[in-house]
Amino acid sequence: MTLSDPKLLANIRIVLTRTSHPGNIGAAARAMKTMGLAQLVLVDPAIFPNSQADAMASGATDLLTRARVCATLAEALADTTLALGVSARRRDIVAEVLTPPEASARLLTEAQAGPVALVFGNETSGLSNEELSLCQGLVTIAANPDYSSLNLAAAVQVLSYETRQAWLRHASWPQPDIDAATGDETEKFYGHLETALAELEFLNRGSPGKLMLKLRRLFARTRLAKEEVNILRGILTAAQEAKQAAVKARNPDVQ
Repeated sequence: MTLSDPKLLANIRIVLTRTSHPGNIGAAARAMKTMGLAQLVLVDPAIFPNSQADAMASGATDLLTRARVCATLAEALADTTLALGVSARRRDIVAEVLTPPEASARLLTEAQAGPVALVFGNETSGLSNEELSLCQGLVTIAANPDYSSLNLAAAVQVLSYETRQAWLRHASWPQPDIDAATGDETEKFYGHLETALAELEFLNRGSPGKLMLKLRRLFARTRLAKEEVNILRGILTAAQEAKQAAVKARNPDVQ
């Protein structure tokens, strides 16, 4: 794939979650369009569509018209093979922390195989731990430590610029080293894992959160491939069936 092929940039998705101010959505669309990015996805925006968004887009209203609105971040990332969350704070929940240039290289490499995403949080609270658990890495912008607050659209501009510069500098990118599982496939695995661990009485049904977050971090470090997800789910199914058979053997009257 060469730089003349628009698929690389077209496969990079900007996801804005729980955006409070419609003007920031428009300004983010403008920042994207100036750098050749066109896929905008909005997760549960407070107000959209809106005239303030149109005004701040300043010529990038076509991105707003085509923007996809999703109810959840999981829905927005369902078909992606790589999602990187953008946050000023380092979190233990995400395995890998990248600079904007490192993130751009990763995104462009993975974009050869399918959709990838940069995920931005709410203007006030940023990305929640639950939202970060859906990402495979964290991107931090090296801002002034005494005042690291960066406007949402400005953060989108920084990452969009770095991505375009990386795209312009390289004639080709290495092929992804795995056939990565999509966000939807990975989330189905995590759901299966939680159910199986509860059935095996390894997981407390009442408060599964902390252990599941740790397991998400563990598997995020491995970048699960489609085949690996299928193997792991096969193991879980076998364990569930063995558990059910043991219960039935002890209680033959139980259906």
